[in-house]
Amino acid sequence: MIMLDTNVLIWWTTAPEKLSKKARNILEKQTEEEEVLVSSISILEVYILVKKNKLKLLIDTDVWLEKLDNLPYIKFAPIDNKIAARSVKLTGLDEADPADRIIVATAQQYGATLITSDKKILDYKQVQTIW
Repeated sequence: MIMLDTNVLIWWTTAPEKLSKKARNILEKQTEEEEVLVSSISILEVYILVKKNKLKLLIDTDVWLEKLDNLPYIKFAPIDNKIAARSVKLTGLDEADPADRIIVATAQQYGATLITSDKKILDYKQVQTIW
């Protein structure tokens, strides 16, 4: 199973040319074969970015989310107690923001490979990553 970091989710849905060629190829293949995991914290991040005018979507955020909800290959991972606790216990990501920690913990919990361009996460050896 693969999982998307927030920036990858944004680029995949709004500007796929920003994705690495490897990420694009994997996403094309993955959506034909099985689900793509997205942490609910990514939705929080997108809504905050839009509210602070740091991200502009071409459509209303609620419409964007509804379209994601209707994609059969997207599986949203809620933040449960195990993921929350795991995110705090991560060693070596002390400087990471809470959303990144939750995304990494979610990938670990599900045994998913995380697609990200975030250098800190790519260098973190306790989660399998692709870019």
